[in-house]
Amino acid sequence: MAENILEMRNITKEFPGVRALDGVTFEVRRGEIHALVGENGAGKSTLMKVLSGVYPHGTYSGEIVVDGKVQQFGSIRDSEHVGIAIIYQELALIKYMTIAENVFLGSELERGKGVVDWNRTYQETDKLLARIGVRLNPATRVIDLGVGAQQLVEIAKALSKKARILILDEPTAALTEQDTDKLLGILEGLRREGVTCIYISHRLREVMRIADRITVLRDGKTIVTDDKANMSEERMIRNMVGRDLSNLFPRRPRTPGETVLEVRNWTVAHPVTGELACKDVSFEVRRGEILGIAGLMGAGRTELVTSLFGAWGKKKGGELRLGGKPVHIRDAQDAIARGMGLVSEDRKRYGLVLGMDVKENSTLASLKRIARLAVIDKNQEIKVADRYVRELRTKTPSLEQQVRNLSGGNQQKVVIAKWLLTEPRVLFLDEPTRGIDVGAKVEIYNIMNDLVDKGVCVVMISSELPEVIGMSDRILVMHEGKLTGSLVHDEATEEKVMHHATGAA
Repeated sequence: MAENILEMRNITKEFPGVRALDGVTFEVRRGEIHALVGENGAGKSTLMKVLSGVYPHGTYSGEIVVDGKVQQFGSIRDSEHVGIAIIYQELALIKYMTIAENVFLGSELERGKGVVDWNRTYQETDKLLARIGVRLNPATRVIDLGVGAQQLVEIAKALSKKARILILDEPTAALTEQDTDKLLGILEGLRREGVTCIYISHRLREVMRIADRITVLRDGKTIVTDDKANMSEERMIRNMVGRDLSNLFPRRPRTPGETVLEVRNWTVAHPVTGELACKDVSFEVRRGEILGIAGLMGAGRTELVTSLFGAWGKKKGGELRLGGKPVHIRDAQDAIARGMGLVSEDRKRYGLVLGMDVKENSTLASLKRIARLAVIDKNQEIKVADRYVRELRTKTPSLEQQVRNLSGGNQQKVVIAKWLLTEPRVLFLDEPTRGIDVGAKVEIYNIMNDLVDKGVCVVMISSELPEVIGMSDRILVMHEGKLTGSLVHDEATEEKVMHHATGAA
């Protein structure tokens, strides 16, 4: 049995009014990939911030032991000096700088007295990229790379710091399946080189593929650590949520009603480049159904729904009909007035104002409903926000809690509450469960079911094939801006969806 390279002993971390970590014990063996799983709010990210020096020694109790020596990190640099590097879900790259400049940012290679040795910088970057099997020009600007390639640049950056313990927090949340496979293959290669990885993910299939051992946290406590061979997905989920989830995709049988939304020959161009993002797309959505939209990254799914909502692109052709009548949507305000809502894929950037509280975010899209003579009725604001906190079972200390302090799943519930307050006829959900844990996912699915039962049309984009197949009544598949397939629930399989998504049809 390999020796432990890392031990975290009895780690306790408190914030005002909440104990985020409660005596957590976490041990990692040298050269293993150790998965850390748990619901949002379980304490995973907090524990890793303690380990990486984001929360310095003195702000928590307990011990960190690396290679048998007790460590007291005062900053991120202190943890980097002993070989610990962390890669966050929100990548910390400067997009207008080159790959090489990003890789050695803060630890520039000098040839004397503050002068950067650029030849050596580009040579060393090239070696690091080759080490992880990536063919990229070190002089390429990061903004010109895809998300998957940017993730690999982050890994190269970590390796440049001589990282022996690499922490990856939700590294595949924004990646395509192909980029995910590539990343996991690179991590397996690093494991063979002796690099130790701590892998945080809500995607349990990835965990089961790549992990040697798995630790489950719940409510700030260590619940179980075991070898992957002894940890089925069912056991993992049971320990994560503290209960059995017998059906991960609780789709309800239903009979859709009349057509509510019709899209005919919809063609939209990129607002800057003029390149067509959606090409002659036609479909309909019926009352009381969930319509799934699948496809690989770049297929045009997000561009389709945001252009229908009036929030993106230049319309080149096509018609949108609601309730059988043609409508012209000029902007998001028009869309809201027509009974449409859009939960965007990036809730922190487009769905929430992080510095505002729960009640203020909940009412952002429906201020006219709670205002009198252009003045917000604060009592009414509290009343309607509290209603949806209760109905959606949003976990928050109060309505005055800033949404930046909520877990991902509860932030998503606030975004959904914002749109439910507008009483939509059609609700677009773009990656509604991205970055949230399995328990919160089931709650989101049940919210979708409740909406459909009330007659709302739900259009869901998802990159997770089990999700889109498990919850949709019908599935549309896109490839390079075109609609390439349409499947009903009973005939949909991952193979059939991928067949259409890759343009094979």
